[in-house]
Amino acid sequence: MKDTKGQYLAKSIILSRKPGAPKDQFKTLLVALFDANDAHKSGKTPLKVLEYLNVEKVRLTKLQVSYYLEGNDLIVNDLSEVNIKQDGALVVIDGKQK
Repeated sequence: MKDTKGQYLAKSIILSRKPGAPKDQFKTLLVALFDANDAHKSGKTPLKVLEYLNVEKVRLTKLQVSYYLEGNDLIVNDLSEVNIKQDGALVVIDGKQK
């Protein structure tokens, strides 16, 4: 497992998991970065999609998060920047929200 850290400019993010994983590993976290709020409603293409392999837990700190029961994704709107750090099987996400 590699540790990574990054800071990104985005208006919103969608967190989801990639289907399938080897039996001896956790799932892959997908973080899609968008330049508009409520991207799940617009069908817009993400600015970038980040993949974090073998993730057991995601910790969101100091962010207002929406969870829509129609899907399995978490949506974070009203961002000006987002910071993502992977430390082994843990990913910590924080940022600046309006």
